[in-house]
Amino acid sequence: MVTAVLPVPEQRTSASRMPVSSADTTSDTKDDFRRLRALPEGPGRWLLRDRIVSDWLPMSRRIAAKYRGRGENWEDLCQISALGLVKAVNGFDPEVSPAFETYAVPTIQGEIKHHFRDNTWGVHVPRRVQELRGTVRAAYRELAPRTSPRRPQVEDIAEYSGLSQKEVREGMQALHSYRPLSTDVSYGEGGESTLTDRFGASDPGFDLVIGREAVRPALARLPDRERRILYMRFFRSMTQSTIAAELGLSQMHVSRLISQACAQVRRDVENEEEGAEGAEAA
Repeated sequence: MVTAVLPVPEQRTSASRMPVSSADTTSDTKDDFRRLRALPEGPGRWLLRDRIVSDWLPMSRRIAAKYRGRGENWEDLCQISALGLVKAVNGFDPEVSPAFETYAVPTIQGEIKHHFRDNTWGVHVPRRVQELRGTVRAAYRELAPRTSPRRPQVEDIAEYSGLSQKEVREGMQALHSYRPLSTDVSYGEGGESTLTDRFGASDPGFDLVIGREAVRPALARLPDRERRILYMRFFRSMTQSTIAAELGLSQMHVSRLISQACAQVRRDVENEEEGAEGAEAA
């Protein structure tokens, strides 16, 4: 949304003051701007500036109308265009520029394009890629009727626009960056699935592999009996009673050996991680 709100009067200016073209208004506009630049800051200057802005608002609205249908609210477009008009009025020098309209049109268009570039993209895209998107989009629209029923291909757009095929592909990729789809959007028959359903999930097997590799050196340092007990318990999923019967030990003794071995492995792994962090810091 635009934070600055400029008045857009509903009534039209009188026919004698309505800007029609630079040829019709050059003399009057230059006289107004000469007086505007000569006046000191104050109510008199503000009133004259407001009158000039009001006179040229129809032109700023016509420029804003060229950008309708691009995802921005019409009232906001008018406000952005009006902001550009105010900047043009403040910056116009009748002794330098040939006509106000010649100076104002690119100023207003630049303000609107700046707004679209910086505030309306759902994903940050470099300015160069944004410009490629606009060129590719315009070329696609021009070529679509000519290549129907098939769609314009990369080669067609490159030849028509003068871009390289790599630049065309970058511009085509940016076509989908302006308004990214919500992950909750439905697709498919019945609309029962969403984009989230198509995302992959974390594989718990990866964590298992990482954990095994982390404890491998620590396990190798355990006595043979403790290492064998841990293998039987955690890799063969044997119960403590079964392990005790196979080794000729009591179940309580096996339980105690498992706890002690796990604690030793944990300490070794933690010490190795601390040592690695210290080496990186050094």
